[in-house]
Amino acid sequence: MWLVLAFVSATLLGFYDTAKKAALKDNAVIPVLFLNTVFSTLIFSPFIISSLCEGGLNPGVASSSGSAIPGVSGKDLSGMADFGMTLGKAHLMVFAKSCIVLTSWLFGYFGLKHLPITIVGPINATRPILVLLGAMVLFGERLNLWQWGGVILAMISLFLLSRSSKKENVDFANNKWIWFIAISALTGACSGLYDKHIMRFLDASFVQGWYNFYQMLIMGVMMLAIWMPGRSNTTPFHWSWAILLISIFISAADYAYLTALRQPDSMISVVSLIRRGSVIVSFLCGAVLFKERNLKAKALDLVFILIGMILIWIGSR
Repeated sequence: MWLVLAFVSATLLGFYDTAKKAALKDNAVIPVLFLNTVFSTLIFSPFIISSLCEGGLNPGVASSSGSAIPGVSGKDLSGMADFGMTLGKAHLMVFAKSCIVLTSWLFGYFGLKHLPITIVGPINATRPILVLLGAMVLFGERLNLWQWGGVILAMISLFLLSRSSKKENVDFANNKWIWFIAISALTGACSGLYDKHIMRFLDASFVQGWYNFYQMLIMGVMMLAIWMPGRSNTTPFHWSWAILLISIFISAADYAYLTALRQPDSMISVVSLIRRGSVIVSFLCGAVLFKERNLKAKALDLVFILIGMILIWIGSR
């Protein structure tokens, strides 16, 4: 089941990246990201309200899950007792996730605004490789031969895609937006590893509802302290319905992703790699909607990613 959820998440992520590219066209980044967090918080507000009604901020009030902590699965209580978990610590863990994800999003949004989506996608495809290395070290995960085959093909595809981008006069070494995307990929990989850790203790709805809320608060401060004072000297903001689509797609994609990680046999290295299959969706949208160039060479490279996803699916059944 967790594999199906991972593929669903990957598809939705492709549409999410496309909506981001459309919303950021000639638009201010910080307000777009702030509205994204607002709409995402509204989408998951029922979960936030539910957790408050079940136990509020008092860890001594039992929730319907059988746990003394709202949003925490009762079957994890023994492990959480060893961990010394309280409701305050649960929220602190979610707040830390908010900071990590928001860092990745900020760098990713700025980079995507100034680069073709068919270049950004391949760079983001490095995340599973970084997650794989971290998962092997931190969680003792091991891949079988089929899965290793999928990883190797994904790495080859990444290399070929990065070479083809040179035809678009994008210098990876000296382009700051490339470095922004690289930082986004690195912090995104850290987020994936951290997700695997916290999802052993917390429910997906609890995590997603509250981390969107904390992101909204952080972005609200950034809006008031950074963007508002100097907005006359930056790209002006204009409304786009793609902003709402960003929130819808990322909320659905993340819920499927976090639910997949809740499965006892799920592997973060495999889930992360499958989610990077979103580059296929974003590539097609880039070709149809944004009329990006050099598509023939990139299309062949994407075949390697697709075959890699199939090998991972076979090796994980």
